[in-house]
Amino acid sequence: MVLVDPKKIYQLAEEKNYAIPAANFINQEMLSSYIEVAEELNKPLIIAFAEAHSQYITMEEAALLGKYYAMKTKVPIILHLDHGQSIDSVKKAIELCFTSVMIDASDKKLEENIKITREVVNYAHDRGIFVEAELGHVGSGNVIGIECSEGSDKTIYTSVDEAYKFVKNTSVDSLAISIGTSHGTYLGTPKISIERLKEIDLEVDVPLVLHGGSSSGDKNLNDCANNGIRKINIYTDFLVAAHEGAQKNSTNYYELKDNIKKAIKEKLKHYYEVFETKEVD
Repeated sequence: MVLVDPKKIYQLAEEKNYAIPAANFINQEMLSSYIEVAEELNKPLIIAFAEAHSQYITMEEAALLGKYYAMKTKVPIILHLDHGQSIDSVKKAIELCFTSVMIDASDKKLEENIKITREVVNYAHDRGIFVEAELGHVGSGNVIGIECSEGSDKTIYTSVDEAYKFVKNTSVDSLAISIGTSHGTYLGTPKISIERLKEIDLEVDVPLVLHGGSSSGDKNLNDCANNGIRKINIYTDFLVAAHEGAQKNSTNYYELKDNIKKAIKEKLKHYYEVFETKEVD
């Protein structure tokens, strides 16, 4: 199967009320693990490359791997650019055949975010590409043991009125909102504002996205999937699972790789269950 039209996948998720995991990858082992699980369970999958991870895998490498595995599998796959940092980055991803792109101007003032996003939407839609943007700001906790400076990257909740204005003035295809999660890991379980989610879901007519899904708590994520969130980003939890798998006894490199893949696959299976992702018809 080739890379699929994201709109169709999101429409099914909306109709059947579930979320789709967006699994970030930084190497072939992670990606192949995700694909194997999606095939085994016969469920859709979003495979995501974050521009911030370019030190581990380039956008070109991610595109080649994503297209290769999408061609091999029978389940619907979306190749997504996560947190595109500039208009040029988004254009590059589109040229490389990503079927979904995110422009992240959430650190800008509302009007500037709208302006940048609208420019990306116009360019992408002319080429049939799905666009995600972010409003509000999902902060950062601990990422791979590196703690972000306190106060410098705090979560800013998404305003209902601004969400309506943003979608209306950008024609964006999906919207990442901030309702209490953070990127990375937590010392405890975060408090998610399901009420804010419900309010935004009533006001906007595009699929909603949750960033910072790792360590957010199964009940929180299930509540989100049942109340309007259609895509949930997971990355740090896969890194943690891989590291734990690597700690298990192994007598050679092959066993080490197998342990890591098994741990990653079990984590994705778990989240498919939490998100209540339905099988492909």
